[in-house]
Amino acid sequence: MSGLDWIAVDWGTSHLRAWGLAGKTVLHHAQSDLGMSRLTRPEFEGAVLTLIGDWLPSGQVTPVVACGMVGSRQGWVEAPYRAVPCVPMSGDLVAAPVRDLRVSVHIVPGLKQARPADVMRGEETQIAGFRELNPGWDGVLCLPGTHSKWVHLSAGEIVSFQTFLTGEMFALLSEHSVLRHSLEGWDEAGFDAGLQQGMERPERVLARLFTLRAESLLNALPPDVARARLSGLLIGAELAVAKPYWLGQRVAVIGEDALALAYKQALERLSVPVSCHDATATTLAGLAAARRNLPEDVRSCVN
Repeated sequence: MSGLDWIAVDWGTSHLRAWGLAGKTVLHHAQSDLGMSRLTRPEFEGAVLTLIGDWLPSGQVTPVVACGMVGSRQGWVEAPYRAVPCVPMSGDLVAAPVRDLRVSVHIVPGLKQARPADVMRGEETQIAGFRELNPGWDGVLCLPGTHSKWVHLSAGEIVSFQTFLTGEMFALLSEHSVLRHSLEGWDEAGFDAGLQQGMERPERVLARLFTLRAESLLNALPPDVARARLSGLLIGAELAVAKPYWLGQRVAVIGEDALALAYKQALERLSVPVSCHDATATTLAGLAAARRNLPEDVRSCVN
């Protein structure tokens, strides 16, 4: 298509998203549920070409810059972790093997932390994009999700980070535990109550979880209150443990849905200076920063 000069790809465990761009202008967007967990290594190229094939100019090589689990050990090609402290983005992109000569694919490495042991893939790109959009910003980033991240950013470097399985725990408990019989809908007051309980007594969260089931059986606790309280309990316990990150800091939450808003509201209740930032915008800005690290001869469409 006329004007296209590169393609950005965000490839997670469960989803694949792609954008066709002219510089920073989005010309095309497509997505699928062919995440890393559903593909074998030989299938990655076909999966992305199914999305972007119709965008590719004829007679040219189009650079594709990808981030996320596509660079994991089970992905298209492993992009080794870089160790923190470090800048979020560097020139260590890894080329993926391709058969289709219309594309040149490079993958952004993830980051690792030795103590306590931790890793990230994909979030480093959002962090790099946040830096691009907010130059000179120092503080703490919160990236809610299946595995939420708390990141200390100072002088342009990621100093440390910590991961919480809060989102995954909510999904497991609400879909596969005994609590699933008691949860449906959403109640804001229920979330507030759970948040306060999780923050004040995080060591009692496991007991509080079963209380939700017992109250449903004995006291007809409404399912919307139970579901919201479950979310509040888990996020409250996370905030209690993450206190060394947000206490006395300003926090930027990177997200684009109700979950990011829930974290923002929870932090505001703790009198933390907090702002919310769009995850897609930061991802695209980060992938654009990664593209600048490509060799000159593969940075844009070439004959």
